[in-house]
Amino acid sequence: MTRRAILALAGSAARGQKDMFADAEGYERFMGRWSRLLALPFAEFAALPDKGRVLDIGCGSGALTFAIAGMKREVQVVGIDPSEQYVAYAQSRNSAQDRVRFETGDAQKLKFADALFDVSVSLLVFNFIPDPAFALKEARRVTKKGGCIAAAVWDYGAGMRMLRIFWDAAVSMDHGAAKLDEKDMPLCRAGELTQLWMRVGLKQIVEHPLEIAMRFPSFADYWDPFLLGQGPAGKYVKSLDTTRLDKLRGEMVRRLGIRDELQPFELQARAWAVRGFV
Repeated sequence: MTRRAILALAGSAARGQKDMFADAEGYERFMGRWSRLLALPFAEFAALPDKGRVLDIGCGSGALTFAIAGMKREVQVVGIDPSEQYVAYAQSRNSAQDRVRFETGDAQKLKFADALFDVSVSLLVFNFIPDPAFALKEARRVTKKGGCIAAAVWDYGAGMRMLRIFWDAAVSMDHGAAKLDEKDMPLCRAGELTQLWMRVGLKQIVEHPLEIAMRFPSFADYWDPFLLGQGPAGKYVKSLDTTRLDKLRGEMVRRLGIRDELQPFELQARAWAVRGFV
């Protein structure tokens, strides 16, 4: 799927919201809980300072921002996101306003002074940025010399089982679904983030897989968030009639190997994380 198509889908979803937090709450049910699970291991990987300022680029509903604030009690964290809905949602849940704030902002046009932050981080966002190299140069500009810049992206092709099962099931029944399959996302394969970090001139670069697991109490807990219209998968589901939707649901149950839809099960997820220093 092209970056342009991904951004068009995201923009269409945001414009269609009737409630200020509807999109953010839908995201929380669909992908936000995965972000919260990944936020802590990623924050531990990101070489955070004990004191100073941290910038969270593409903070979404605030999962990483809040994780950093909880880990580092003397750090000030600024989370930026282009979505006013997401920023308002995160701010409404901000209980540390003395050292955490959220702002609308563009990763490719950061409105901060040079070398203002000790560390800059980004969780599950860089593959959505139209020009990730330019955004990384902006992150380098606002990060102090010697400071870390870190990011992580899902391994959509193989490691993110929640979405892999969905797209494999969808494509098996509808070859047209292949053009939406997130396995073709940029920067989601091993080594691609490292290449970008090298190209922008960062040093001491390390790339590492981060593994998490989500436990679902039932199949409905896994399936129902796909019905909320979130992201490419949600948009595809919304395009299906009842017959095709039921067929897709049954194929996903089969691929999961579930005999009882009320029984809990677990799915693994892998993200590729990279860090480098200015």
